[in-house]
Amino acid sequence: MHGPTPPLPLPSDQLQFAMPPMHDSVDDERRHRKERLAGALRIFGRLGFEDGVSGHITARDPEFSDCFWVNPFGMPFKHVTVSDLVLANADGQVIEGRYHVNQAAFTVHVQVHAARPDVVAVAHCHSVHGRALSALGDLLDPLTQESCAFYEDHSLYDAYTGVAVDAEEGRRIATALGSRKAVVLRNHGLLTVGDSVDAAAWWFVSMERSCQVQLMAKAAGRPLLIDHKAAVATREQLGGDLVAWINYQPMWQDISRSEPDLLS
Repeated sequence: MHGPTPPLPLPSDQLQFAMPPMHDSVDDERRHRKERLAGALRIFGRLGFEDGVSGHITARDPEFSDCFWVNPFGMPFKHVTVSDLVLANADGQVIEGRYHVNQAAFTVHVQVHAARPDVVAVAHCHSVHGRALSALGDLLDPLTQESCAFYEDHSLYDAYTGVAVDAEEGRRIATALGSRKAVVLRNHGLLTVGDSVDAAAWWFVSMERSCQVQLMAKAAGRPLLIDHKAAVATREQLGGDLVAWINYQPMWQDISRSEPDLLS
């Protein structure tokens, strides 16, 4: 006797898989970036990346490329909505919005955006483990699959001169970043970039977690490093902004569904 006919697999083109959206207009793209920016700030707040009024994420406006959306100065990350976001020009002057911006944030972020026209978003916060690693003046070692995404694709800004308040300091940080996705700011913290808000936010989250793993592993003993060839291969598989965008989607889906007021 013959058993039941096994079910046929569904064609792959009938299955859903999220990819970065295409936009019909500049207005649609602007709204999308602002929604993702507000969501990323909420996520950073949940994860404890906020420290007083320090920390900021900027997103380049899709129409006016030398203007940037940013979180309002002094507003808790976990309270930010789309309508709270502020648009400022390269001089830190508010173009749209009701709040001040953190001028120290703009001093650095504007210079990074200027040096990297490919970058849509820049994320910088004073997260605990990022600051701890930066105080050691260390880079991430290839200890895990996740840290390999940063292998030979992040750098160290090996100086600290106080709160960044002049454009020259921002230019030096941008130079240290170069074409990479991230830079460790010595005695300060982490800064990541991406071709979308999603990518920049994911790189920051992943880098902070990788810092935590490295600090814990070194405190416990002598970590075993992934060899150069395998680390490079892993970076090529996992180190692109599209992969970062995909990795970020569960976080976006969670925050946008559990806190839909962020879209207001």
